Amino acid sequence: MNTNNPLSNNTFRKLFTAQIIALIGTGLSTIGLSLLAYDMAGSNAGAVLGIALACKMIAYIVFSPIIGGLVHRFARKQFMIMMDVSRALIVLFMPFVNEIWHIYVLIFLLNLFSAGFKPVFQAVIPDILNDDKQYGKALSYSRLAYDLEVLLSPILAGIALLYFSFSSLFVLNSFAFIVSALIIIITLVPKAEPVERTGNAWNEITYGVISYFKTPRLRAILVLYIGIASASSMIIVNTVVYVKDYLGAFDNTTVAVFFALSGLGSMIAAFIYPIISSRIEDKIVIQSGIFIIALSLAFMSLEPSFIPALICWFFTGMGLSFSQIPVGKIVNMSSNPKDRTAYFSAQFALSHICWFFGYLAAGQLALIFGFSFTASFLASIIAICLIYSVLFWPNEESSILKHAHSELIHTHSHLHEDEHHKHTHQLENNNENHEHKHKHASVTHEHPFYIDIHHQNWPKG
Repeated sequence: MNTNNPLSNNTFRKLFTAQIIALIGTGLSTIGLSLLAYDMAGSNAGAVLGIALACKMIAYIVFSPIIGGLVHRFARKQFMIMMDVSRALIVLFMPFVNEIWHIYVLIFLLNLFSAGFKPVFQAVIPDILNDDKQYGKALSYSRLAYDLEVLLSPILAGIALLYFSFSSLFVLNSFAFIVSALIIIITLVPKAEPVERTGNAWNEITYGVISYFKTPRLRAILVLYIGIASASSMIIVNTVVYVKDYLGAFDNTTVAVFFALSGLGSMIAAFIYPIISSRIEDKIVIQSGIFIIALSLAFMSLEPSFIPALICWFFTGMGLSFSQIPVGKIVNMSSNPKDRTAYFSAQFALSHICWFFGYLAAGQLALIFGFSFTASFLASIIAICLIYSVLFWPNEESSILKHAHSELIHTHSHLHEDEHHKHTHQLENNNENHEHKHKHASVTHEHPFYIDIHHQNWPKG
């Protein structure tokens, strides 16, 4: 098997399989939730879905940084298994919902555990795949897994709905989480590197978010996620309303087809990304994806008929894929490997703040002002985000930056394996993680730069 292919790595292959199964199960629940909301709220389903998905975002926003800051204290493999089993139990309660507020509570609890699982899973992959080309392809495969959720879930849901009620979709999702947990059980997950930290638990929880905001390229990514979330929210929240109320297609299968076309566009983009990324820098790929979704939502505002609408949903999915696949590489190159989970958790939480407002805006604006106004308004927001990134994303050819350090004496937990701790003292094992006062001499040098305990501010110029 080609060594540049991440699937040649046994650990990645198993984790990727677990991801696909869990995501397809989640996709079934997404469709089930749309149908449940329409069954309970009718034409107000978009608003109900908007609030439900906002509850999902609150769980992500609140708990992801907490987990990212503290998860280094736990074994990552056992932690991911626990998150999968917890999600499997929560989703089993969905068929018994009989009040709209029940939906909000269960969605919050379900995604509380997803807020634990997803950033840890994302941070494990770079520890498995050290080669940059392999990791880039792995991100494409990971995007494909999300696209399989959008593409295969509607197909499986359509088959299931021929024989069962939409409640069966939640049961299938629970089964998928259990299978994911079983695969992780038989997978060898590498241990995380010991982190270097100072301060109390609050310092650890906020470490990733503060470091993220100090990194210029990550600030640009976050602004672009406002645009990404706007387009994604328009698809997720308002597809069922557009298909049923604007196109007059009252069968559930048509809703599934629209979700599937968006997923197909995203999947095609994921297939061709490794080829494009070898010729075009990731910054341009991301900005091109943002440009595509801005145009797609502008066209969506014209309230196109069936076939043009399908084409619009297809290109929206393609743009969303191009704008998100390279983000993992940007976050990884911006973070000290020891702090990777904190950075990925910060990215996860901050980007989902964008989705929080996106879901609310897409649902409430469509309810109050209609579909056309909502699409044109969000297209304008996306265009503004693109302009910001063009102006303020630094033109850094690589992550290697020249910078200066003044003399520093401080205390933090550390090893003696890296360039920052080349000092000796009496210790039974000099390579164990330990803590004591030590001195860093003043120096000017260059290396892959990221905000961490030794680099508190981005170099100017």
